[in-house]
Amino acid sequence: MSEPATLEIISDGISEDEVIFPPGDILSDEPPLESDLHREQIDLLIRILKLWWRDKQDFYASGNLTIYYSPNQKKSEHFRGPDFFVVLGTQKKDRKSWVVWQEDGKYPNVIVEILSSSTTAVDKGLKKQVYQDTFRTPDYFWFDPVTMELQGFHLVDGKYQEIQVTTDGRLWSQQLELYLGVYEGKLRFFTTENELILSSEELAELERLRAQQAEERAQQAEQEIARLREVLRTQGIDLENI
Repeated sequence: MSEPATLEIISDGISEDEVIFPPGDILSDEPPLESDLHREQIDLLIRILKLWWRDKQDFYASGNLTIYYSPNQKKSEHFRGPDFFVVLGTQKKDRKSWVVWQEDGKYPNVIVEILSSSTTAVDKGLKKQVYQDTFRTPDYFWFDPVTMELQGFHLVDGKYQEIQVTTDGRLWSQQLELYLGVYEGKLRFFTTENELILSSEELAELERLRAQQAEERAQQAEQEIARLREVLRTQGIDLENI
């Protein structure tokens, strides 16, 4: 009987970080989210924007996904993982990570960080600096799901300028052409007419309520017709013979 085949792993002294990966082969390297609040908030933003832009084919929206931007094309240097980001003018498809040198040098147009006790200092300091000076991301926001703090910045002449809050407490994103604001403890999107953009669950509930109201109106109409028929019958009028 011949000996079973064995797989030899040959190392030439080149580390994984020095390898230039082929397109799409670099996985995201983000740690688990801190809480359900953070996960649900990020997921909500992604789902709602994708639903709102369901007919658009030239954007990418994701969250808690690593952005690799090393000028040396190395996995080990220059990477960040925004909680939520949107890239415009790109192909709409699933990705394992966002690799700048594989995406025509594109960086996010919009970034939202969800603050926590362990990330607040970095989100307001180092990350803000990186997003301003390196990413050149036009719109940057942060939101605290506990305190409801919401702040936004727009890039003007290479520097972030604070976005002024509307009378409704919302912030305008020039890139998304939507408002961001807090609704029932969650960061949400609003239209230019300040209307809340609904999630798929909210749309389904709205349709259910509309159907229920329509059914109730139909029942009320039938009851009213039956009442009128009875009134006419007592007056000796038979509608069937008219």
